[in-house]
Amino acid sequence: MIYQLNADVRNFGEAISQLSDVDIYACYQCGKCTAGCPIVMEMSHTPNQIMRLIQLGLKEEVLNSLTPWLCAACETCTTRCPKGVDIAKIMDTLRILARKEGYQSKEPSVVNFNDIFLNCIKDKGRLQETHLAMVYNLKTKQFFKDADIGRKLFMKGKISLSSDKIKGTDAMKSIFERSRAFLGKGE
Repeated sequence: MIYQLNADVRNFGEAISQLSDVDIYACYQCGKCTAGCPIVMEMSHTPNQIMRLIQLGLKEEVLNSLTPWLCAACETCTTRCPKGVDIAKIMDTLRILARKEGYQSKEPSVVNFNDIFLNCIKDKGRLQETHLAMVYNLKTKQFFKDADIGRKLFMKGKISLSSDKIKGTDAMKSIFERSRAFLGKGE
């Protein structure tokens, strides 16, 4: 039996393909991406399910899914894909599109973490884990979360309270500004 996809279904899939520069229709649902994903058990949809939902044009379900927000961007899925589908890039695209179109994550702490992570890289040119943990805990009102282990790690010299900036942080900020301009939004 042959099924014909209607225009709305094709439009969503083609929009994701165009935004990510990845052919979402190349995925044939082998499941290798899902089998290799280290955090699949926390996701609302597995990576291959997200791919299928995109192919079927189920925009609301895809953009309301927690999966793109929980993706660790480890690229295991992309590496394992026999068709070379860059699923990690699609997850990035879905996060960007969800924010651009006003979809809210069901897990705001994930969005907070993402924002703090990116701002740390923009400001310092690299990730400084101590800063990330402290700002995240303050923003989520978990003031003393991790304080005990943080103190122990600091006393053993495993973490520091300061970090060196890399050279070229102005270039890093320029990259962030251009990406915001490209997206057409201050996200």
